Amino acid sequence: MDLGLKDRVYIVTGATRGLGNATARALAADGAKVIITGRDEKSVEEAAAELGGDVLGLAADNADPSAAQRLVDTARERFGRLDGILVSVGGPAPGFLADNTDDQWQTAFETVFLGAVRLARTAAAALGAGGVIGFVLSGSVHEPIAGLTISNGLRPGLAGFAKSLADELGPRGIRVVGVLPARIDTDRVRELDALSGDAEAARTANEARIPLRRYGTPEEFGKTAAFLLSPAASYLTGIMVPVDGGYRHGF
Repeated sequence: MDLGLKDRVYIVTGATRGLGNATARALAADGAKVIITGRDEKSVEEAAAELGGDVLGLAADNADPSAAQRLVDTARERFGRLDGILVSVGGPAPGFLADNTDDQWQTAFETVFLGAVRLARTAAAALGAGGVIGFVLSGSVHEPIAGLTISNGLRPGLAGFAKSLADELGPRGIRVVGVLPARIDTDRVRELDALSGDAEAARTANEARIPLRRYGTPEEFGKTAAFLLSPAASYLTGIMVPVDGGYRHGF
């Protein structure tokens, strides 16, 4: 199936590793031109070189108010256009109510929420019909995850923002989608499993609750996200797509 990605231009934030990286890889493999970001310049350069193809690495922090416009301007200057953006960012600090500090909440708000809003707003101004804005969210959009209180507080709000954005931008032919990972085998999820004191036991218990009885791979997530960002998904907007092996049992 041809997803129609050849020569289309995307920005993928937080793409030096994990889910953002897997999505950038899937986009580039189908012929897209991709700008990837991360906060560390060396890591971004290494990731871009490893991905190969028409992939440009740019050091940028989602929380930086100037980052969004710089990314959009770079896409236009380097590749001549912009077709979409996937906003991905590392998860906020884990913890329960009594564990998380004001500083942790503020940092997470700036990166996970306000940074995403700013990136979406700036991209929306630059996109034309056929453009797409995607958000990497979490299964916590539907159900809180124990020990991730900050994420539980911010991700559902960002999903609500995405739904509102889909209504606003739909008449202009711009789509908005959310991708909801659960137990995908990334460094972040392995770190969360280790917080239990027995990472192997935590993984076994989590896999037992997944109908497919295994964690997903970053590649599986990346291919799903790439499809949602592609012209092949041209009539999908305002949706939140779980990539979770059936972990969420509700309709």
